[in-house]
Amino acid sequence: MDTLCSLSGLDPLWDWNQTWYTHNPELSNCFQNTVLVWAPCIYLWVLSPFYCLHLYCHGRGRLPLSSLCSAKLVRQTNVQLVNSMLGSLRIRTGITSQYIMGNPWLWYSFKMESLPGLSPDIVRYLAFFSYFALQLAQLFLSCFADQAPSGKAVLKNACPVQDASFLSKILFWWFSGLLFKGYRSPLQAEDLWSLREEDTSEKIISDLEEEWTAERTKLQHIALGSRLPEQAQFLRKIQKEQSSGFCLLRTLARSFGPYFLTGTLCLMVHDAFMFSVPQVLSLLLGFMKDEDAPLWKGYFYASLMFLLSCLQSIFNHQYTYTCFTVGMRVKTAVMGLVYRKSLVVNSAARRTCTVGEIVNLVSADTQKLMDFVVYFNAVWLAPIEITLCLFFLWQHLGPSALAGIAIVIFIFPLNGFIARKRSKLQEIQMKYMDGRVKLMNEILNGIKILKFYAWEKAFLEQVLGYREKELKTLKKSQILYSVSIASFNSSSFLIAFAMFGVYVLIDDKNVLDAQKIFVSMALINILKTPLSQLPFAMSTTMQALVSLKRLGKFLCQDELKPDNVTRESFKSGERSLVDKHYCAIDDRISVRVPCGSLVAVVGHVGSGKSSLLSAMLGETEKRSGAVSVKGSSAYVPQQAWIQNASLQDNILFGREKKESWYQRVLEACALLPDLDNLPAGDTTEIGEKGLNLSGGQKQRVSLARAVYRKADVYLLDDPLSAVDAHVGQHIFNKVIGPRGILRDKTRVLVTHGMSFLPQADLILVLVDGEISERGSYQELLNRNGAFADFIHTFASSERKDCFSEASQRGNITVVCVFRHLYYGDTNSITFEPLPDSDENHIQEDLGKLTKVDKARIGRVKLEMYIEYFHTIGLPLIVSIVFLYAFQQAASLSYNYWLSLWADQPVINGTQLNTDLKLGVYGALGFAQGIAIFGTTVAISLGCIIASHHLHLELLNNVLHSPMSFFESTPSGNLLNRFAKEIDAIDNMIPDGLKMMLGYFFKLMEVCIIVLMATPFAAVIILPMAFLYGFIQSFYVATSCQLRRLESVSRSPIYTHLNETVQGASVIRAFNEQSRFIMGVNHKVDHNQTAYFPRFVATRWLGVNLEFLGNGIVLAASILSVMSKGTLSPGMVGLAVSHSLQVTGFLSWIVRSWTDVENNIVSVERVKEYADTPKEAAWSIEGSSLPPSWPQKGTIEFHDYGLQYRKGLELALKGISVHIKEREKIGIVGRTGAGKSSLALGIFRILEAAKGQIYIDGINIAEIGLHDLRSRITIIPQDPVLFSGSLRMNLDPFDAYTDEEVWNALELAHLKNFVSELPDKLNHECSEGGENLSLGQRQLVCLARALLRKTKILVLDEATAALDLETDTLIQSTIRSQFEDCAVLTIAHRLNTIMDYTKVIVMDKGHIVEMDSPSNLIAKRGQFYYMCREAGLL
Repeated sequence: MDTLCSLSGLDPLWDWNQTWYTHNPELSNCFQNTVLVWAPCIYLWVLSPFYCLHLYCHGRGRLPLSSLCSAKLVRQTNVQLVNSMLGSLRIRTGITSQYIMGNPWLWYSFKMESLPGLSPDIVRYLAFFSYFALQLAQLFLSCFADQAPSGKAVLKNACPVQDASFLSKILFWWFSGLLFKGYRSPLQAEDLWSLREEDTSEKIISDLEEEWTAERTKLQHIALGSRLPEQAQFLRKIQKEQSSGFCLLRTLARSFGPYFLTGTLCLMVHDAFMFSVPQVLSLLLGFMKDEDAPLWKGYFYASLMFLLSCLQSIFNHQYTYTCFTVGMRVKTAVMGLVYRKSLVVNSAARRTCTVGEIVNLVSADTQKLMDFVVYFNAVWLAPIEITLCLFFLWQHLGPSALAGIAIVIFIFPLNGFIARKRSKLQEIQMKYMDGRVKLMNEILNGIKILKFYAWEKAFLEQVLGYREKELKTLKKSQILYSVSIASFNSSSFLIAFAMFGVYVLIDDKNVLDAQKIFVSMALINILKTPLSQLPFAMSTTMQALVSLKRLGKFLCQDELKPDNVTRESFKSGERSLVDKHYCAIDDRISVRVPCGSLVAVVGHVGSGKSSLLSAMLGETEKRSGAVSVKGSSAYVPQQAWIQNASLQDNILFGREKKESWYQRVLEACALLPDLDNLPAGDTTEIGEKGLNLSGGQKQRVSLARAVYRKADVYLLDDPLSAVDAHVGQHIFNKVIGPRGILRDKTRVLVTHGMSFLPQADLILVLVDGEISERGSYQELLNRNGAFADFIHTFASSERKDCFSEASQRGNITVVCVFRHLYYGDTNSITFEPLPDSDENHIQEDLGKLTKVDKARIGRVKLEMYIEYFHTIGLPLIVSIVFLYAFQQAASLSYNYWLSLWADQPVINGTQLNTDLKLGVYGALGFAQGIAIFGTTVAISLGCIIASHHLHLELLNNVLHSPMSFFESTPSGNLLNRFAKEIDAIDNMIPDGLKMMLGYFFKLMEVCIIVLMATPFAAVIILPMAFLYGFIQSFYVATSCQLRRLESVSRSPIYTHLNETVQGASVIRAFNEQSRFIMGVNHKVDHNQTAYFPRFVATRWLGVNLEFLGNGIVLAASILSVMSKGTLSPGMVGLAVSHSLQVTGFLSWIVRSWTDVENNIVSVERVKEYADTPKEAAWSIEGSSLPPSWPQKGTIEFHDYGLQYRKGLELALKGISVHIKEREKIGIVGRTGAGKSSLALGIFRILEAAKGQIYIDGINIAEIGLHDLRSRITIIPQDPVLFSGSLRMNLDPFDAYTDEEVWNALELAHLKNFVSELPDKLNHECSEGGENLSLGQRQLVCLARALLRKTKILVLDEATAALDLETDTLIQSTIRSQFEDCAVLTIAHRLNTIMDYTKVIVMDKGHIVEMDSPSNLIAKRGQFYYMCREAGLL
């Protein structure tokens, strides 16, 4: 190149004397005419084809001619005109070079001083500068993007990043619009952008599912192709690999790896710039030492350091943005996979993973995977960075750098050991957390039973037991983490101490000057980043591996096999359902059901009736034989599954509404009378699990859903057990029977009602999982077998029973419950008047039930911080602040000590008193390390104390809430508090506080040092501080609201997941999986629309703050250069090396403060329930209640009135009745009579509006709720069991002996069943008691009552799920065992109360009749007509 330049008559390409060793540097003419011209041209030529290809592949239509686009076109035209003018002038003047035109974007490097010498022509001179101004205009206009093509379909509120300019993308300015909006007024959900297509659930999961299926299929094919011994080994290997989650990890890596690698590339470029800064600092300090160095070099080094720092910030935040985007997509993908898996997992696997555990998978474990994505690169890159740091340190200090390597080698194994221990502790902690969340889920599902039985304390102690173990494990983990943090934060000192000590001790001639010390310290500060990230990255990786194992284990659980049932579409001709040679129920079953027939399945409790239907649905594993179903199927489960949606939506179940058919279904299922009682008719919202419907109504809604479907095959699992007899007869006649609207459909009906059997085409009698008899009703009677004997024994009672249910239990409860729900909460002590505005609000939201989890607006109040820190305690807070101050004082002292050491004069090639200097330096450093450990431990312990108090307060507030609270609050909201929010309080707030306080005190140290070196820096630092404060408040307002919106949108995901898992069999039976998957996709996407701007906001903050912080670096450097003659090199090194850290400190302070404020929102959300209405006290201190109360069991109502809210009509009006000891009272009445309200009043589920209830002469309003509820007993309609031993479900307080428990089981006809179980009383009940049949669960509830044996017993349709024979035995047991007790029965079958002492007939809240059954019949009043209507007379 030099030869070419000389041939052209120009200078050499590069001349150091002309460019570097001079006071007026400039580039050679040859360099200007070659490199500056051809380098950009080559760049343009090489990339042009790729750019054209990009435009071709991603073309989106013609751009609209906006003002910006017009300005760009005008500018380009002007450039071409000036370019032509300059070309003409070049030809006229005979100048051969055209570097100005050939290199328009780099010509600014041309020296302005040479311009006048080019030509005296003033026109050329003006054209030259005009060209320069136009190029600047081009640069400015290029920073803005054109409008999107008008023909493109634009999403509503589309994310602006897609059409942002390059500069806007790298600086995240495209996010500013949302920040301005959030600063002006609190953000709402509708203000958020729509997700980009590549971030949506549908796109992510559809791609991932293909990968996941391919991965599992490939592994299965490999296993099947192996020989048997090898195959067995390989299958074990596959099982181990899948359970450990590596299969899932590979799938995720293939799907998201390429985009993640682009972020990794940005990180590597960032590292290159990061390591360049200390080299420039070394040159700057060398400049300060060189008295003859030209001043422009100092300014050049300062500017170069500023430029490198800015580039470092840009690439760092692009990397982080990429990682968070990948993390968000991984979260979406994993949540989608878990949800889809929950829809196909088989019953055996389902029992091993409860709803609480699945919720934890999509909350805690997905968060661990997101953290893993962000910090994974540190695992492999941190060792490389450490190696590079040590290499550069070797260059400065020689072999002494090996001492630093020794320290690193010591720190690595120590922290590796700590990471392994913390990983094990994390696994244990997650296990306890799973148990706690699972138990809380069961408590929320069975809260009504807990309140009836006064079991809240027992379950509270169980939850606190899990919590205590969880916090104990967390405390151990945090102490180990404190050791890790102390070792890593002290690592820079330990490495410097070791290297400097070895350096000065091995040779007296080794002198530590400013260049060696502060360049080494800058490298060591860089070294701190990988050293501090590494333990966190290792910890995060270990936690992610644990989460991957858990996720892998769940995702690889056995699924329902498609071949369990062969499904065929029907053809013209006979359609049938065939179930033959099926042995999943213990014995061989073979049956064929012709098209359009009605098959009745009967048998005792636990005989396998429900299992037979499950087999027909493909819900159980097929061991042999085949099951074939022709046509579509509909399923009505024994326990109705109701969604939290409107009544209409529950019936339509995703189908289009056809008004005539819809009305016909409502009429057939006897739902029309109920619609009149609902506040908003069929648009009324139904609570979770149908909380605001009675058992009969839930079953009728479930049946209506199936009928509306117009399926070919109907599987009906005892749908008539929960409804009244006359309603049951109506439904059978109108729906199921030979004249019902399903008469042409194939129906398999499990029933305990004998009256329906004569109309069945085929009857199957099941005994212990085997069909003992089959045939029509008459055929079975003629055989004179067990079935005939049973029919003859119970025929007379069943003849009455089938028509006896005049007490319309299903229709009456809803009136009470709906008034309770829709008109607010009832406070047990005081009532507030209902303002007019409330009445209007009720009318507007008449059909609304559940309270939406709303986000609060504005900044978190100061009171929330005060409450949080108050729980930590003042002594601990003072200790923390003192330790932090001491820690930074020690750090400031040893850094200043180093600057004094660096400035010490060198005498005869040595420095004096190096041993003393080294000793003082070491003492100060070790003191700092001890203080670091103390601060981290103190913060961890303080935050654990606060977390314990907050969880306890939340638990107490929830368990003390009235039933109305649980009926109107979705369980997902509460589970979110107990899972995600408590996890944030446990882990996120302590980490945020440690980071914020640590960086704040470090910033104070840096400011003091910079001001000590250059006091004039205060002129820059103070305005910067105010600017940072403004940015912080500007940013936090939006960030905090985004955090709230994200938390609020997360709860519906958990609620939907909970609902789906419990109703999975119904969803599968109706083949509605795709609709529910779309539903969860929408909820996840809605949640991600709040999460995406949250992490972008952090990137916006980081880039803008670091650019401002880099301005401080520039100011400190330039001020040092300007003060070259007055500042010592040691002081300059101290000031500049510390100013390099200011950028990170300021950014992290704002970020960590924001994290703390964002996570304090969790405290805010946990404390929300402190102000909700509460029940009366569980117990009253100093109560004189006798231990044996009630001894007689007398109940007196004195002018008792009950209402569901002040200002509403009374549900019970002036009830005055005396129930004597040992009396048996039946309570009957028509719809809306108020019979259930009596039971609610006795248990004080609702408090009295007027009057009193006395039990044995004591006013129940004056005693504690637990004192009341624990002394009386109810057998509820819905049998609820909790996961745990059978004994715990019977006696959670361990108040009874095993002998008493066995006696109760014997009386409840469960002794034989329990004694045959392997673990007997310790038999583990699954969640909700799903491993027991519904009838067996009802018998367990009876055993509870028999065990308590209180003087007052309330029966609420207690035998609805039992067969007639068992029902008769139970009624006999109740009569004999509770002979000396007062029994109140809300009648389900009128024949069961015909021998009672008295019958109370209620109507519209009044007692209209009360006498013995015979006397009431003789009076020919309402009871007489009810009996006559029921066919008893």
